[in-house]
Amino acid sequence: MATTAVSRVRLLDPTRFLWLAAASCVAVFLVVTSGAFVRLTGSGLGCENWPRCGDRPYPEQGYHAFVEFGNRMVALVGILLTLATWLAARKVGGLSRIGRGAALGAFLVAVAQIPMGGITIAVDLHPLAVMTHFLLGLTVLGLAAIVVVEAWSLVSGLAPPAGPTWLRQVVTWLGLPVCAALVVTGAVATASGPHPGASEEVDRLGFEIADTVYVHVRVAAVFGIGVLLVGWLLWGLRARYPGLLRLWALLLAVLVAQAILGEVQYRNALPWGLVLVHVFFASAIWALSLALAFALWRPPGALARE
Repeated sequence: MATTAVSRVRLLDPTRFLWLAAASCVAVFLVVTSGAFVRLTGSGLGCENWPRCGDRPYPEQGYHAFVEFGNRMVALVGILLTLATWLAARKVGGLSRIGRGAALGAFLVAVAQIPMGGITIAVDLHPLAVMTHFLLGLTVLGLAAIVVVEAWSLVSGLAPPAGPTWLRQVVTWLGLPVCAALVVTGAVATASGPHPGASEEVDRLGFEIADTVYVHVRVAAVFGIGVLLVGWLLWGLRARYPGLLRLWALLLAVLVAQAILGEVQYRNALPWGLVLVHVFFASAIWALSLALAFALWRPPGALARE
């Protein structure tokens, strides 16, 4: 009895865990966008050595050095929060295996970003290394989003799966791969644009920006049509799952803003500030798409109506 009582005392409150998971997700989101800031300001080689910054572990002078070093500090906070979330996930009663596994996965992939950052600098910002670094960041973000959804279910209860099985399967096994293709083609377009990542000469992929944007826009069109179709189907579930429809509406709003921004930035020679916002929206689209797909299978009670 005494041992059981102690175990219960040591269990983490689900609401606190939800806040921790959300903080971790936001931190990872900032890691991805701050990495884009490094690239777009030409600060990718601001610190010549890794993990040191020149001859010291911290930058002594220079705008690019401080930008690059700042990104490392943001990444360190993200890693520490994913670690804290994983450790907390082991102390939360009732959290699913999926939640614990996603928390562990987010931490491990976040740690993998450390050597990947070193490799990226060692190969002088080769675009394939830069894209791998970026996509690993999005992987961490996706896993962190799943942890948030699972933590939300722990607090508000778990509702039955939404809609027919075929809808959930289509969104998961077709919609998410198209979303991933959207992100990858966008990364290729960025690697073909006027932002090599450093103020010095950097190897490029060798593709014309017009060609990569041509592919990216068409993938975006396919994804956009799919989002509209999913919304039409969710409209039929609005009485039972109004929260899912609101989550879809948020995804649609970000997608529309992204489409408008993409057209504006392309017609204005891709100014780095607009490209940074484009990366911000792309990260949000990926996280929201994954959260929506996952919530169809395991919707938090807060998204459903009793």
